[in-house]
Amino acid sequence: MSMVVSDSLTIAKRNVIKIKRVPDVLIFTTLSPIMFVLLFAYIFGSAIQIPGVEGGYREFLIAGIFAQTVVFGATFTGAGLAEDMQKGIIDRFRSLPMAPSAVLVGRTVSDVVINIVSLVVMSLTGLLVGWRIRGSFLDAVLAYALMLLFAYALSWTMAVVGLLLRAPEVFNNASFMVIFPLTFVSNLFVPLEALPTPLRIFAEWNPVSALAQAVRELFGNTNPMAPPPEAWSMQHPVLTTLIWIVVILVVFVPLAQKQYKKSVSR
Repeated sequence: MSMVVSDSLTIAKRNVIKIKRVPDVLIFTTLSPIMFVLLFAYIFGSAIQIPGVEGGYREFLIAGIFAQTVVFGATFTGAGLAEDMQKGIIDRFRSLPMAPSAVLVGRTVSDVVINIVSLVVMSLTGLLVGWRIRGSFLDAVLAYALMLLFAYALSWTMAVVGLLLRAPEVFNNASFMVIFPLTFVSNLFVPLEALPTPLRIFAEWNPVSALAQAVRELFGNTNPMAPPPEAWSMQHPVLTTLIWIVVILVVFVPLAQKQYKKSVSR
């Protein structure tokens, strides 16, 4: 067990150092959420009304941008693994006396660092456009922890995709085909009531919607005058998000480990 932890931390350190030496990834990771906040806050902020929310649409928006950012941040795991497979770095790891699981664990853990940086930048940008945390300090800490846990779990799904496709360009196209429906058919940018019935039902049980709703409630950015949601997932968004995190990890961690063994044995 100690060997797995030590090797995983070494791989995670290698990936973090790689980000430092190739700062383009970090720059675009931080610029993208800033762009989304400014575009939605100042272009759609006056067009979309969210009555009852103290900060209006901008306050409603920030939780959605948070959720979108950590979902997109999870793709770095798959892209990084696909790149390492293509360049033969995984074969070099295989030749070393190290725990096989350390490659995947280290890769997913290092992406938590990227998400932490993104959330810090997002929070500062949100404060500039009028967003405020109106809940308690502990609730805010739980909101940030929930987002990081969700992103970590989602990283394992992207690890499976990256190991299957083995080419960064193909992975990028395939991952966006999955991420775009999850992020846009949700409550990230508009209330669920604004969606047609079939899309609303999908959005209510969308794990990304549960995350956004949980973050809004924990930050105190919900409308206290709004009628309670009908779907159980939206009535208990924190619990729903935790359930999704557990389900994703239980399903995709073994799948990623199995696919990794198959990939390196070719």
